[in-house]
Amino acid sequence: MSGAVDLPTSNTGAGGAPGPSRVVGAVSTTPARFTLDGSDALEAHLARVCERVLAGVAALVPAAALEGLLLAGGYGRGEGGVLRTPGGDEPYNDLEFYVFVRGNAILAERRFRDPLHQLGHQLSPEAGLEVEFKVLTLGKLAAASPSMFYYDLVAGHRWLVGDDSLLAGCDQHREPRRIPPHEVTRLLMNRCSGLLFSLERLRRPAFGAEEADFVGRNLAKLQLALGDALLAAEGAYHWSCRERHNRITGAAGAVGEPWAREIPAHHAAGVAFKLHPGRSTESRATLAARHAELTELARELWLWVERRRLQAPFPTARDYALSPVDKCPETSSWRNRLVNARAFGPAAALLPGAARYPRQRLFHALALLLWSGDGNAGADGATLGLAARELRCAPGSLADLVAAYERLWHRFN
Repeated sequence: MSGAVDLPTSNTGAGGAPGPSRVVGAVSTTPARFTLDGSDALEAHLARVCERVLAGVAALVPAAALEGLLLAGGYGRGEGGVLRTPGGDEPYNDLEFYVFVRGNAILAERRFRDPLHQLGHQLSPEAGLEVEFKVLTLGKLAAASPSMFYYDLVAGHRWLVGDDSLLAGCDQHREPRRIPPHEVTRLLMNRCSGLLFSLERLRRPAFGAEEADFVGRNLAKLQLALGDALLAAEGAYHWSCRERHNRITGAAGAVGEPWAREIPAHHAAGVAFKLHPGRSTESRATLAARHAELTELARELWLWVERRRLQAPFPTARDYALSPVDKCPETSSWRNRLVNARAFGPAAALLPGAARYPRQRLFHALALLLWSGDGNAGADGATLGLAARELRCAPGSLADLVAAYERLWHRFN
């Protein structure tokens, strides 16, 4: 696969941050644009959506309670996706707004979550994409442990209410080297889950335009994640997808594994799709071949990451899934019993494995369903039975188990 993918340049300021303002650590704040090269009409449309969002939030959250409002994600960082259509440029990614309120985080969530969800539902049709709101307090953000999620939030955003002085207590989220190893695994789990969902669609009797677009989109997200995960594992992650691509060749070379040399070209394709997405019309056979290639590469990266993180030998994905090593050692055993009781019923707190965080079940089931079969043919009956045990569901077909996996994934991704 060729790595010769053209990546657009942008109106970046000194240090690589878009827009006029910068803070320590090459952090992007209030970029001048929502996209790198979207049309003026698209930029104006996104600005109007933000105006509607601001008016809607102001109507729901009293001024005394509203401490800040920002747009995160690609559009908040000035790298939002631009979908080229015959009718002009259109938005593609979701719009993710964070509403910072004063007071207790739990009470604030209970008070404002549902009204803001309804506001997002009302604004989405006009916006032409999903408008999402999350309620957060600055105290909770400042007290939180470092994560990839919070790094991206703090590092790149657009303020609608407030400014960066509100983030003065969040220095732990500004340094990518502090992103913990289990966050890398979580990123890979989420993007490899897209591979699993795509595998199920590739095996459906009917494969039409909707399935092709779903598979193509998830393959592109996986391509981006391969490089992002490797960079994060090496402490070289960055908020800008373009800067990450500038770093990926060096990071892949430092790994020294033959499979790592394939990652930069895939990452280039992932960045290109993120900035200029498209709807795949490729055939089932073409997508299946690329899916098989990426599945193998993802397995190599997954096992490399997990061997380093857990300091344990995992020769194969099946060995990983069957290993008794705790895959979530950063979690608390007593709290895990409570989480298992809520997820699977009170009796689950006393069962073997109750002291392990349920996300471990996803790790194991993913390895069994995605990497223990024969390419796009899927796992055999015995492997499906092992996966069913991890998912606490009845044995069934791949489609049945993927559905069970997806239900658990929505709770613990």
